Amino acid sequence: MNLLPNLALAGGLAWASGIRLYATLFIAGMLGRLGYVSLPPGLDVLSHNWVLIMSGVLMVGEFLADKIPVFDSVWDSIHTFIRIPVGTLLAWGVFKNAGMDQQLAAALLGGAVVTGTHLAKSGGRALINTSPEPISNWSASAGEDISLLGILYLMWQHPLVLLILLALFIVLLCWLLPKIVRGLRMLLGQLRKVGTMLSGAG
Repeated sequence: MNLLPNLALAGGLAWASGIRLYATLFIAGMLGRLGYVSLPPGLDVLSHNWVLIMSGVLMVGEFLADKIPVFDSVWDSIHTFIRIPVGTLLAWGVFKNAGMDQQLAAALLGGAVVTGTHLAKSGGRALINTSPEPISNWSASAGEDISLLGILYLMWQHPLVLLILLALFIVLLCWLLPKIVRGLRMLLGQLRKVGTMLSGAG
């Protein structure tokens, strides 16, 4: 097994899943189905008919939901319980035929990457949604779409570059997530004050 490309594939799929899960599943499956990329045996199921149909339909729904302020945060909240396990499973699937140690390492890597990416995306979008205008939301969503395509391209064409960028992204997450958490706490505190004022006025 060629470790570098497979490590990039595992990390890249987990990274992309934290941004756009269904687009990741559909694009990877379709590219594998058309023969443009070679999927490892553990991910060959992505190119099957029903998986492509379902992931394609859900990809369209995901794309539209992500463009609607506030609803995108509801969508992200629900998908906390979907993106993280599926992203972890994708990373594990890359190393399905490897040794147990490599499978576990891939699952841990995938789980950490998809969790951090999802939390940064959902938390950041929740803070953006405090702005009354929709432009910032649409700009963030478009940036995520472009990032997804960039990750998938580098994952297959330039795996070493992808791994370097992923390492830098993980460092950025370590700096960014505490700030997002503090921002969300402040937002919740403000909402509680507004709720208390409204209940007192009633």
